[in-house]
Amino acid sequence: MRFAVTGAAGFIGSHLSGALVAAGHDVVGIDCFTDYYDPALKEENARGLDVRRLDLAEDPIELAGFDGVFHLAAQPGVRSFGDVFPLYLRRNVLASQRLFEAAARDGVRVVFASSSSVYGAAERYPTPEDTVPHPLSPYGITKLACEHLADAYRRQFGLDVVVLRYFNAFGPRQRPDMAFTRIALALAEGGTFELYGDGDQSRSWTYVSDIVDGTILAMLGGSGTYNVGGAHEASMNESIALLEEIAGRTLGLRRHPAVAGDQRRTRADTTRIRGELGWQPLVGLEDGLARQWAWASARVGAA
Repeated sequence: MRFAVTGAAGFIGSHLSGALVAAGHDVVGIDCFTDYYDPALKEENARGLDVRRLDLAEDPIELAGFDGVFHLAAQPGVRSFGDVFPLYLRRNVLASQRLFEAAARDGVRVVFASSSSVYGAAERYPTPEDTVPHPLSPYGITKLACEHLADAYRRQFGLDVVVLRYFNAFGPRQRPDMAFTRIALALAEGGTFELYGDGDQSRSWTYVSDIVDGTILAMLGGSGTYNVGGAHEASMNESIALLEEIAGRTLGLRRHPAVAGDQRRTRADTTRIRGELGWQPLVGLEDGLARQWAWASARVGAA
């Protein structure tokens, strides 16, 4: 099959593209190579892949001839208040609207990568059937807006679309602004990690290969909205202690107040994706962190 992957030079997008190529599919990557973090890291992720430079917010989008498009391109990060918000509008809402328009026009199936950030301060494990999410950040609001756009194009123009809400992906190639990469690099380099909040905030950590597996299953047979989240919930304090144990080193910590927009807890209800698509997370937190530590420490050794 022939697939397009937007955000193909990013963390999850590059893993997804590689898995699709390994499975024998024809894959065309699309990426804008923005400067949200060092574009050289994205160039490294894209090595060996067919990734074309395209700004979804303004360049022509032609999807005819593709069997499906995995739409992962986005401006990430919950620290989206203030002057940066126009970037989130452009790179999330506008870019997605134009992608959905093109896919509906060309009759191409879409898997859209949303986020657990749409849930906000959920009092219980959120399910995809929750109809009133309460995002805590402008980022989460833009991802929810994209979900509504996808549904509007589905109802009005017949867009064939599946929505996935990713929960806290980690693993090799994780973005440099994300916690586990910063912790691993601080351990490897003897640096200090800036911890925001008391460390008891917990996450449904999901290893990147499990994210990829769920994403491909959704393209091949999914419908509606699914949570894609790991089976293991752990706090930041617990995760730091585990990485220290794996690395055999003690992390220097500098504590700060919690950041506006950060969720206190995320844990996915994955009943629907398990039951309908047969998906289940295969990589636990300890194994995944060991792989991430090996990747991060090798990068430091190579520098």
